[in-house]
Amino acid sequence: MTVLIAGAGIGGLTAALSLHAAGIDVTVAESAREIRPLGVGVNLLPHAVRELTELGLGDRLAALGVATSEIVYCDRYGRRLFTEPRGIAQGYRWPQYSVHRGELQLLLLDAVRERLGSGAVYTGMRLTGFEQQADGVRARFLDRSNGNPEVAAAGVLVGADGLHSTVRAQLHPDSGPLLWSGVRMWRGTAEAPPFLTGSSMIIVRDGDVEMVAYPIGGNRINWVCQVRVTGPRPLAEEAGWNRTARAADVWPYIQDWSLGWLDVPRMVMETENILVYPMVDREPLTLWRRGRATLLGDAAHPMYPVGANGASQAVVDARVLAYELATSGDDVTGGLARYEAARRDATAAVVLANRRMSLARGNTERELAGVTDAYRRTTGSDVEVLNGRASLTPA
Repeated sequence: MTVLIAGAGIGGLTAALSLHAAGIDVTVAESAREIRPLGVGVNLLPHAVRELTELGLGDRLAALGVATSEIVYCDRYGRRLFTEPRGIAQGYRWPQYSVHRGELQLLLLDAVRERLGSGAVYTGMRLTGFEQQADGVRARFLDRSNGNPEVAAAGVLVGADGLHSTVRAQLHPDSGPLLWSGVRMWRGTAEAPPFLTGSSMIIVRDGDVEMVAYPIGGNRINWVCQVRVTGPRPLAEEAGWNRTARAADVWPYIQDWSLGWLDVPRMVMETENILVYPMVDREPLTLWRRGRATLLGDAAHPMYPVGANGASQAVVDARVLAYELATSGDDVTGGLARYEAARRDATAAVVLANRRMSLARGNTERELAGVTDAYRRTTGSDVEVLNGRASLTPA
């Protein structure tokens, strides 16, 4: 069996490592001509950290990120509304890490090249389409370095190519538009001193404005300011992730905040690079796979970042895919079907739970505790469930 992965993001690279560990030949094709540490912060929840630890990356993760110890809800004056322990402090056997997304991607890329060889990841190869065959897939690419077309054959094609997935578009040409929550998000990373425990994540609520902030190592604080500007609707604009914004755009929403232990207005004004984009997802699919092509991560189930779960779900996708293919013998399509059966409904539940979380406006300790407890139950991330689940490493 050979597997071709379109996309060298967090999900695609984790899939490459997992498939290789299971003894399956794998190649990754990435559209970007150079993989650089772009983006801002991301959270890896314990169910993702478990999988990366079982891939032998636990020490690297610990050195890269901050093990989040608590999440604190507060108002714009810094008054606590609700505090919940996270990761090890919550009883999980694995921590929760806050890291820089681009640095995590490079960590995974380095591990892929170490284990699979320097030629395992092809950059500058933009997937343009594919054809199904009885025993595999022929994928068509455009070599962005010279404009030449290229063709690659594999037993399985995995579309880990993100929100604007070419694989998804061919499998589901009528899957509908991106759906906008009505929330606009500004994100940035600033140098700032630690606050509270030094490993705390905060969610500051002020009417239709919400800010999430947490340390990601290197004396850096990642922040995202979310503002509801309209009701939910289909997105009528391009959902670009690299559009820059100004601190002055965020200033009206946070100018009079005074937390005491974190100077939010100063943090925002001293942020050099700020990105802005809409909070979007898609309706969950009823089918991921056709023949020997399937989807993974944001290509399969884009979700609001409300539950800090998008990257983590992509990691779990990758591990389940490798497990099912490794234990399928010669029944490749059966392995792909079992992967989809294990992950399609589970990730759809997370997509819908994130939507509910985005609308939850509770501000009392009881209300917030109820919301977070319901989220864990709905998304299958209870402490006992994860701690007691069998390993996804094939025997």
